[in-house]
Amino acid sequence: MSIKGQGQGGIYYDKSRKLFIATYYERELKTGESKRKRKTFKTKEEAENFKKNLMYQQENPIFIENNGLPLGKLMEINLENKMKSNLISKSQYERVQATQRKISQTYLYNKKIDEIKSDEIQDYLNSLTNLSNSSIKKIKEQFTQSFKFAIDRGYISKNPMATVIIPRSDKLDKKVRSLTIEEEKNFVGWLLSQNPREFKFRNIYLIQMFCGLRISEVLALKRADINLREKKINVDKTLVTLPDKSVYLSNRPKTKAGIRKVPYPPTLEPFLIEQLEISKEAKNNNQNMLFKVDNSEFVNRAAVNDTLKRVLKNNFGITGISTHSLRHTYGTRCIEAGVQPNVVQKNMGHADIGVTLNVYADVFDEYKQKEQEKANKYYLTSVLDDDSKRLINNMISGEQYKRLESPSKDIEKEK
Repeated sequence: MSIKGQGQGGIYYDKSRKLFIATYYERELKTGESKRKRKTFKTKEEAENFKKNLMYQQENPIFIENNGLPLGKLMEINLENKMKSNLISKSQYERVQATQRKISQTYLYNKKIDEIKSDEIQDYLNSLTNLSNSSIKKIKEQFTQSFKFAIDRGYISKNPMATVIIPRSDKLDKKVRSLTIEEEKNFVGWLLSQNPREFKFRNIYLIQMFCGLRISEVLALKRADINLREKKINVDKTLVTLPDKSVYLSNRPKTKAGIRKVPYPPTLEPFLIEQLEISKEAKNNNQNMLFKVDNSEFVNRAAVNDTLKRVLKNNFGITGISTHSLRHTYGTRCIEAGVQPNVVQKNMGHADIGVTLNVYADVFDEYKQKEQEKANKYYLTSVLDDDSKRLINNMISGEQYKRLESPSKDIEKEK
């Protein structure tokens, strides 16, 4: 049985092998000559999809030039396109390149995209469960974006990512610990005893704890970002550290939600004014940075983090805290104070409310319990009359209530 194909070659059924054969022509890069080739498929649909892909590819010079486009090349093209179109920042470009280097360790990286099957991608992702959920998600995203790009450009007609699911990591997601109220109280007291001209990171830590800014956002603040009239801090930049340790000031925050005006508490204002004065005295501060060290254009992020860890450990015996923990501490205090989740989300620059709810799930649960206790107290004081209260109290103090543990065990046995 022969099926007429579109373009050169065709499809026929081999009865003896019980397979569909697709014939096609492939151009040799060195000679420019076309050679007739064959490929076998279990079903007619697979053979027809293969022929459709060839038809698309005949119109794509990039595909023709590479004689079939390898996945790695596709990923590179997609990334370069985004960079040229100004859709990603330099730091994002570097992060994606790092992810692509991980993917390059699999054979799929050099395999032609029209030959890659869903099961192969799924097997590869399933082999990565020793990585964190975040790393697995980034790798899958590269496959998803690349094959969507291939579909949009007509390099392939069927997306192998359609049925691929993301596996769960064997590792538990790392939780960022916040300072307890007592720990924060002691730390703030210690900070206020320090001279900010000698301990240059003092006001950095205070801004993080009282406003919830990311450390990269605090270090990117300029003097003009402190709005004393509106009592707000303007956040629209971030300090980026590249893999080669070079640092630059980016006008593109981590997310669109990162652009925001964060209200600061009155207790922080004296220290902001103080820092404005200190920054005015800083040497070679051509960019008018709020935080500046004399021997460098920008404050070193790692130095701020290392200093925090050393201070907390040496003075209070506190470990497991980073500059990100100070931001997390702000979010925790807000929720404990009853601030609505959408307000916490906006102040912290989370992309959506789901991020806030997930990050602070444990804190929200504790807050809900405290709110329920308010409801319980309200019932006792406002809903129940004195006779009802006495009746309930008598039941609670009675022998029958004390023996409740016994029937409870019997019920568990019945289950």
